[in-house]
Amino acid sequence: MYVIDAAKRLTSFLDLTLNIQAVKFIEDPADVPESALIAREAFGHLSLCQAFALVKRQGKTLYTDKSSEWCWAPVVGLGYAETGPETDCFLEISRRMGIQDTEKADRFFEDFPRLPVGKYQGVLLAPAKSAEFEPDVLLINCNNNFQLRTLLAAIKYKTGKRLEVHLDPVDSCMYTLVDAMIKKDYTVAIPDPGEQERALSDRNEMIMAVPIEKLPDLLEGLDYLEKWHMAYHDFHAEMMFDFARPPFYNTVFESWGMGQGKDWTSHQ
Repeated sequence: MYVIDAAKRLTSFLDLTLNIQAVKFIEDPADVPESALIAREAFGHLSLCQAFALVKRQGKTLYTDKSSEWCWAPVVGLGYAETGPETDCFLEISRRMGIQDTEKADRFFEDFPRLPVGKYQGVLLAPAKSAEFEPDVLLINCNNNFQLRTLLAAIKYKTGKRLEVHLDPVDSCMYTLVDAMIKKDYTVAIPDPGEQERALSDRNEMIMAVPIEKLPDLLEGLDYLEKWHMAYHDFHAEMMFDFARPPFYNTVFESWGMGQGKDWTSHQ
C-alpha cells in the first residue's frame, strides 16, 4: 500500500498524465502474479520501452523476459547474455555506439550498465498506483520540465547537493532503470530514438528513475516544498500591469484624456 499511496500522491502533486511505472526484477518466473500478461504470449516480440509504454499509457501489468525482448540494449543491461569484451557480440555493438574513436567506443560499451549475467530472468511492470508487488525501481515520466524541476528540488532538500546527471542520446531504458538499480540513486534520461519511434514517447517527456530505497526521501522533500508553497502547483505566470509602452501611446492617450505611463525606450 505504501508504494500505491506514494504513486497516487506523486501523480496528483505533479499533475502527471502518464502512469508511474513500478518495475521489479524477477529471479524466479514463478513469482510473477497470474494477473500479469506474459509479453511473449500477449504481444510477441517487443522492446522494453514498448513494455514501458503499455504500462504508462494503457495501464497494463506485464512480464517481459529474454524470449520477448526485441532490442539489444535490455539483453545487455538486464544480464540476459554474456556481452563482455571477450564475446563475439562486443565489437558488433561497440562499433555502433555512435562514437568515432573505436578505442573510446570499446571503453564506453565496456562501461555500459549491466546487471549480473543470469541473475534475473525478466522484469515485471505495472502502474505503481495499482501494483500488486514491491518494486525495485519507479519510473516517472514527466510531461514537462517544471515537473522534473520539482522532483530535483525535493531531492536537493534531502541531499544538500545537485543531482549528478549524465545524459546520453540513446539507451534511456538502461540509463534509468538499470543505472538506478546498480547505483541505488536517482537517474534522469531523455527518451531515446527507439522510445520516440516505437514506444510513442512525446517530445516533452523526461524520465526519472527512483530506486525504492529513495522513495521516502523524495516524498519528504515534496512535503517540504508543499509546506513552503514551492510545489508544482504553487507557481503561476504573473502578468505585469502598468507596463511600459512605445512613446506614441502617451501621445494618443493624452489626447484622449487618459493616463500617462512608462516610456519603454527608457526601460529596455
